Amino acid sequence: MRTFLILLILTTMPAAAQQGLRPSDRLPDAGELTELLSGHAVEFFDGSVSRYRDDGAYSYKYTDSDPPWLGRWVVPEAGQVCVTFGNGSRRCDSYVDDGRRLVMVIADGTRFPVRDRRALVDGY
Repeated sequence: MRTFLILLILTTMPAAAQQGLRPSDRLPDAGELTELLSGHAVEFFDGSVSRYRDDGAYSYKYTDSDPPWLGRWVVPEAGQVCVTFGNGSRRCDSYVDDGRRLVMVIADGTRFPVRDRRALVDGY
């Protein structure tokens, strides 16, 4: 019974299982990640969208009615994309292939699976 309870607790702890990089994650190399992002919109399951233009311009909108966060993006190393925003703030996130889909992993380890990746039309 005790073993069953321990297994039950471990299998119902979603927060710990959803954090950080996993041994099965594959980091795309810098060239592959640049190709995946450049000229594409990346939509997450919460409806937010990151747009990575070919010219290095970046925009992020949580909802269609929100004003965009604008910046410039670069891929400095395997699996990592960094955005410098117009206000001077900077953030770097990782993209991994988890074997089923592309997933963005932010600095605190929170994972955001990608719902859709589509080519930008006229840069947007």
